[in-house]
Amino acid sequence: MSEALTPQELVRYDRQLMILGLEGQQKLKKMSVLIVGAGGLGSFEALYLAALGVGRLVIVDGDVVEPSNLNRQVLHWEEDIGRPKALSAAEKIRRFNPFVEVEAVTEHVSESNVDELVRSVDAVMDALDNWEARFLVDEAAYRHGKPFIHAGVYGLEGQVIPIVPGETSCLRCLLPPSLRTPPKTPAIGFTVGIIAGIAVAELVKLVTGVGRSNKGTMIIFDAASMETTRVELKPREGCSCIGGNQTPSS
Repeated sequence: MSEALTPQELVRYDRQLMILGLEGQQKLKKMSVLIVGAGGLGSFEALYLAALGVGRLVIVDGDVVEPSNLNRQVLHWEEDIGRPKALSAAEKIRRFNPFVEVEAVTEHVSESNVDELVRSVDAVMDALDNWEARFLVDEAAYRHGKPFIHAGVYGLEGQVIPIVPGETSCLRCLLPPSLRTPPKTPAIGFTVGIIAGIAVAELVKLVTGVGRSNKGTMIIFDAASMETTRVELKPREGCSCIGGNQTPSS
């Protein structure tokens, strides 16, 4: 993929070039990102990444659009009900920014496909709604040395954790292993959009070097109070990701 920006792209990204610089924008164009989940978080993440000019997006989701999705999953519209989410999302992104290459994978992430999916990209975005799949993707990202941005939402609260293999611990190590997926998760569009925006911002900072990364830190946002909390996380003793410069917590 060419890093050179076309005249049309230079105009399109004019305002953010003032922040990221030409080199930063070229890094984004060269980059490929796996978005695992095309629901609420995935819709916003894909939209923001496409707006930024990330060169290639791989959107993975095995579900179809349902009416209850439409309050927050902004890439799916009334006429998409019953369609595969990955196809619906990819279609909108192609229309939104023709300079971004988009691949839709209409499968659930699983042990049989996760390594191939993660190997094919430069970074991974967590837009999932269940912990079992999150840990599966996290382990694959760590295994293949790919940055992994965890994001999760529950009601008016959400959290983001940027994970960089070799520099931070993995998601399973940083969070309690007893986490289980609730049967139904409360979600509202503005919280989902804010959390997705924070996740994308953390990825952009890692890629371009603009700003200060919060890698290995949990960023918690509470829309009820509009408060943001940062929690420095420590690795868990006995986790297989611990090595190199990592020191287990006592």
